[in-house]
Amino acid sequence: MNTASLLAVCRVHQLLPDPGNVGVTAIDKRPVEGPVKVHRLGLHGDVQANRLDHGGEDQALYAYSQADAEYWTNELQRDLPAGFFGENLRVAGIETTGAVIGERWKIGLDVELEVTSPRVPCATFQRATGEPQWVKRFTGAGRVGTYLRVIKTGTISAGDHIHRTFVPKHGISVGQWFSEPTPELVQILLDAEADGEIRLQEEYHSSFEKVLRRNGLQ
Repeated sequence: MNTASLLAVCRVHQLLPDPGNVGVTAIDKRPVEGPVKVHRLGLHGDVQANRLDHGGEDQALYAYSQADAEYWTNELQRDLPAGFFGENLRVAGIETTGAVIGERWKIGLDVELEVTSPRVPCATFQRATGEPQWVKRFTGAGRVGTYLRVIKTGTISAGDHIHRTFVPKHGISVGQWFSEPTPELVQILLDAEADGEIRLQEEYHSSFEKVLRRNGLQ
């Protein structure tokens, strides 16, 4: 068991024009005051502009840790307020990149979330930050944060405690899978899924095939 805190709850402030395929982006997330309802698809009042690559039940929320944000504050020498990374939840005292795939958090009185997958940076993210070579830098640092599935809906507010209630025995973090996917990790995750310890989103299985092919195993 671990207790941490929710520093900010962020949702879209406004849709911004973007030269990508969709034409707009919802990456402009900013902290909101007071309680916010959490539904199966995320925060009440939040949206995803590109629903082919973002959102859905397996990516209902995106969390980023204050520790990783402080790393980038030092690297970029600029203020990085909650929401800068497009995150819904800025958290402290709990790992996001280091969160184990399938671990569960309880926030506040009733909301329960499950760690699903790492955030994969895209060109839209780079344009929003205004930082050259941002996708390459963000990928190289491996401080990607985590997407979350909503297991139990409810209401959360900045200042709520976060309790880490379950950690799968397989031990593989979203950051480890993002930075160093190997056939060994594929097998461990497949075994954990077969044992009913975790429920992997469908994208993992296509990623597994790529990893195995790249290593001449398929």
